[in-house]
Amino acid sequence: EQPAVQLGPTMQSLLSPSLMLRSASVALCRGVGFRRSGVLASRKEGVLSARVIRPVGAVRVVSTSDVTTEDAALKDADGKDISGAGIRRRFLEFYEQRGHTRLPSSSLVPEDPTVLLTIAGMLQFKPVFMGQEERSVPSATTTQKCVRTNDIENVGVTARHHTFFEMLGNFSFGDYFKKQAIVWAWELATKEYGLDPTRVWVSVFREDDEAFAIWRDVVGVPDERIKRMDEADNFWAAGPTGPCGPCSELYWDFHPERGVGPECDLDDDSRFIEFYNLVFMEFSRGADGKTTPLTRKNIDTGMGLERMAQILQGKENNYETDLIRPIIDCAARMADMRYDDASAAEKLKLKVIGDHVRAVAYLISDGVYPSNVGRGYVVRRLIRRLVRCGRLLGIKPPDGEFAFTPAIAKVAIGLGDACDPAIANRAQKVFDELEREELRFAVTLGRGEEILGDMLTAAKTRDPKNPKLTGDEAFALYDTYGFPLDITTDVASEAGVVVDVGGFALAMETQRNLSRDARVAVDVTAGDLLGKIANELTAPTEFTGFVSLRESRVTVCAILKNGQRVDEASPGDCVEIVLDKTPFYAEGGGQIGDNGLIVAEETGAELTVTDCVKAAGGRLWVHSCVVTGDSPVRECDMVTAAVNQGSRRRAKANHTATHLLQSALKKVLGEDVSQAGSLVTFDRLRFDFNAPRAPTPEELVTVENLVNGWVGDSVSLDAREMPIADAKTKGATAMFGEKYGDIVRVVDVPGVSMELCGGTHVLNTSEIGGFKIVSEAGIAAGVRRIEAVAGPGVVELLGERDETVRALAGALRVPPGEIAARVSSLMDDLKTVQKEAEALRGELAAAKSVTLAADAVTTTGGQKVLVARLDGVDPVALKQAAESLLVTLSMNGANAGVAVVLGSGSADGSVGLVAVFDDAVQKAGGLKAGAVLGAAAKTCGGGGGGKPGFGQGGG
Repeated sequence: EQPAVQLGPTMQSLLSPSLMLRSASVALCRGVGFRRSGVLASRKEGVLSARVIRPVGAVRVVSTSDVTTEDAALKDADGKDISGAGIRRRFLEFYEQRGHTRLPSSSLVPEDPTVLLTIAGMLQFKPVFMGQEERSVPSATTTQKCVRTNDIENVGVTARHHTFFEMLGNFSFGDYFKKQAIVWAWELATKEYGLDPTRVWVSVFREDDEAFAIWRDVVGVPDERIKRMDEADNFWAAGPTGPCGPCSELYWDFHPERGVGPECDLDDDSRFIEFYNLVFMEFSRGADGKTTPLTRKNIDTGMGLERMAQILQGKENNYETDLIRPIIDCAARMADMRYDDASAAEKLKLKVIGDHVRAVAYLISDGVYPSNVGRGYVVRRLIRRLVRCGRLLGIKPPDGEFAFTPAIAKVAIGLGDACDPAIANRAQKVFDELEREELRFAVTLGRGEEILGDMLTAAKTRDPKNPKLTGDEAFALYDTYGFPLDITTDVASEAGVVVDVGGFALAMETQRNLSRDARVAVDVTAGDLLGKIANELTAPTEFTGFVSLRESRVTVCAILKNGQRVDEASPGDCVEIVLDKTPFYAEGGGQIGDNGLIVAEETGAELTVTDCVKAAGGRLWVHSCVVTGDSPVRECDMVTAAVNQGSRRRAKANHTATHLLQSALKKVLGEDVSQAGSLVTFDRLRFDFNAPRAPTPEELVTVENLVNGWVGDSVSLDAREMPIADAKTKGATAMFGEKYGDIVRVVDVPGVSMELCGGTHVLNTSEIGGFKIVSEAGIAAGVRRIEAVAGPGVVELLGERDETVRALAGALRVPPGEIAARVSSLMDDLKTVQKEAEALRGELAAAKSVTLAADAVTTTGGQKVLVARLDGVDPVALKQAAESLLVTLSMNGANAGVAVVLGSGSADGSVGLVAVFDDAVQKAGGLKAGAVLGAAAKTCGGGGGGKPGFGQGGG
């Protein structure tokens, strides 16, 4: 049982006592056929860890019918459904009735590597808008789940800011354009949704006379309610170059009584809210800044579902609509309060909970787990804000549970079936991750309070009269430990310390500026040239590499050098080559591209192929090459393309072994194991997977034996193409991060594995030869990584290890079988010698320190203080010397107290510091050795800390 943690009054409101309870009986429930709901907690090397234990079986989430709210049946005056679900359904049906194809929401993890998260409905259509991919339908309509965190501090503060939101959209890919988009938008808003036409305002780009005329002359909006706005507000651009065009936006007027006129400002949030944005993608901007009309004009629109719900349901803000209010009401009940009776500060926290729980539920469902990097950091930050608000509101976990976040997430998931039906099937994973992260954050809060306490002590030491916590210190607490500024200022105020709020804001803005562009901008300019090349060619690259590794009479269709298209390439040039057909596998499905050789059939020009990738939405195979022959290669040359057979053989073995590995992990660790990434190279394979715990060494041996057993069974593979619906019916597993068309390739290892995969594979498992796990480790919370080798890589690995064993046996002069025993004996001897040496160094340091006692000074209060230097002494010996001096000075009559601070310098320039204060000094001056030493260590360019009576540091 762990000792109680002492917390300050502000922090006590954040940490529920139930989080500190550790029941050994929970652990006893494992292995007897059932599991209790709860958490198995342990402390290892001072770090608290928790593993979620939940009942085995189906998970029931709260459905929309389970939610009790005053808005349970929302209808307008005409009896039309104005619930969030109704608004969503009516939007999609409106455009389906006008020829649009309804498409599902894409994942919050975008295929576009330039964007961290899916932040707009158009993102899944980027390749189509760029001309890199052929349209599958002429027009589409979607409801897209989105997450934006660039203005997270505004969540709950304004009426409309969210991290998670749904974007309803209608898209035209060269089908209809400006006039039709405007007419339909107006019809949807005023007829389908029944908005009062006199309260709808419109904005257009200042130079878009065509849009202005359509709104005024065709739709009938008066001039005074059509506002021309500048490029910053009403002109969309993909980037410095590429597709662009003017925008037109629809606004709802909450206060028409304020009249109309040139002074009316659509940016006035107290009066207007933008609810529908129409982008007319009609131009392409070149490198010179000039725009030219696009051959195929496109439409990209977005309507915020939460905003339209606010308007139609007559709510003061988005949070009080039926899309979020049931979540808020659940949190309020768990805090034993009513939202309507809550203070403004309490309502703010409830809104943050309502918003953030939706974001983290959908992110976790899409495979993003809490970590300290990238998307995982977004999830961790949101969960910690959510937990912090819940603790401050006094939310307690339900009876029998250890965390409150899963209970609130159940409501959010129940409301999300129409947005993303798959989230209900992944609910258990969401609950487990939330519980695990909530408990982990509880420990972090405890550690953070200790850090804050040391900072406050240091602030008082720096300036006893006007102690101040710097902005950088406050921001470090916020960024590293999740402490909001208000908690830091509250705790600091209790201690009589002022916080530099301005400095905090500056540090916050610096971090925000570093990431704002990457989070908000959608770069759709990459690959523009290759997209144009693909449009010029009559057909996409034909891949023949599944049946042949050598292809003759192949045409060079294009040559690119330094991003520019050229007619020829000279010896030594690094170029990219596009062929009309190729046996080279292009990187995909985690497998790297082939290497090999391309030879011009007439001139003998040679190109060494180092990689091959897909481009232009998968229409082109682009070969990265170095011209290695004596002759140049030219566009339209006839060439022979040959794949390196040895490299392909290795890649095939590693790729098929990866499929077998996933099946083995599912058998050993459970069917809930899912892929989180993979890499197949010529030398090795890497497999990332989601798992709540690390596999044991015994389990890894079992996995390895299973794979090698299947290899020995000589199972023939069956790879064939089929409609994706048939593949899913057969139970084929999709590969992580891959995008699939209507026709997919299914790789089946009968009785073992069946996956959708476009990679290269062996014909029979016996071709793999062997499989060996090299390493296994955690790379993020809930994500593990296995590195392994297969085929020839196993022989190479065994050769390397055999050489190492022979070298060790020779050095230790023992047979290979006795190496482990000999090393263990040497380690025992070393530990004994180290302890003896440590004791001798301590005795030597204590002996040297005896002479220093005479240098101690006596304060006016009678305390003995010694600050001295003792070079060439390690930290352990320095501590022993300080403790010896403390005893010596105490025995010399220093009843009022003794304080000893020792420093030691070494030849490499490093510094060691130790401070020891007895109880009398701590009580008399309120001093803590750890805090004093920490401040001193910073002046040496290092750091330190410790307890009130002992501190240690260095620099």
